[in-house]
Amino acid sequence: MSNCITIIGLGAMGTALANALIEAGNVTTVWNRTQARADTLVARGARRAETVQEAIDVSDVIVLCLTDYTAAEATLADAAPLLAGKTVVNLTDGRPDEVRATAGRLGGYGALYLDGGIMATPPMIGSSHAFILYSGSADAFEGAKEQLAAFGQSHYLGEDPVLAAVNDLALLSAMYGLFGGYLHATALAGSVGVTAIQFLAFVEPWLAAMMTALPDLAERIDSGDHARDVMSNLAMQSVAITNIVAASRSQGIDPAFMDPIERLAQKRLAGGFGADEISGIIEGMRAK
Repeated sequence: MSNCITIIGLGAMGTALANALIEAGNVTTVWNRTQARADTLVARGARRAETVQEAIDVSDVIVLCLTDYTAAEATLADAAPLLAGKTVVNLTDGRPDEVRATAGRLGGYGALYLDGGIMATPPMIGSSHAFILYSGSADAFEGAKEQLAAFGQSHYLGEDPVLAAVNDLALLSAMYGLFGGYLHATALAGSVGVTAIQFLAFVEPWLAAMMTALPDLAERIDSGDHARDVMSNLAMQSVAITNIVAASRSQGIDPAFMDPIERLAQKRLAGGFGADEISGIIEGMRAK
């Protein structure tokens, strides 16, 4: 059953995963609580499992793509005796505490556990633009990596099962921060009649240029040296941040997105670090 793999959960993402496996020539079994969701996949060559137990029994690799970890564990509970020796790849979105609990329980059933974070939308699955983060059993990853490659680029992060979930959430945080900053900026520009399309002509190249600063910030963060060769110190940048908050209010724009950044900058200034780079703000974010 080396190329036999099961997908449990056929929402938009689960269906995309199953399609990619079929396209790559894997013997793909699918199960979903609402059986009709499997019809199109079966027409393309997938095998329909009538029960979760059947879905697990026929494959060595079981991929979960469900609503949440509660649903994942509930789905597997009645089939627990069948999990011994199986590789369970959980691509359900969750928190680190949920990952640890699930990894522990499934390990207790004798399963090899991999947790995963999908960095893609369903239409991207199977393309070079999709990448999936994995962490957990190294043996499980080695045994399943050829099948998992059908989804996109695979990145194995290590044995600690929470690594994929934390990196997934961190990457999403960067994305939502970017989107949030763009939306706030567009609202502020719009307060004086600039359309989103007009503003895009400025904001797109500006953000692309600012991305080039990330390697320097990363080096400062890892070294803890925020005072070396400072190009634009926090004292100066905090003036701009405070002005953004004040201007937003005066223009009738909610500054809720920028308020926390101002608070963190002021906290850092109060600690006497105004001459440092803005990278030092991270020290106020970290748990003490």
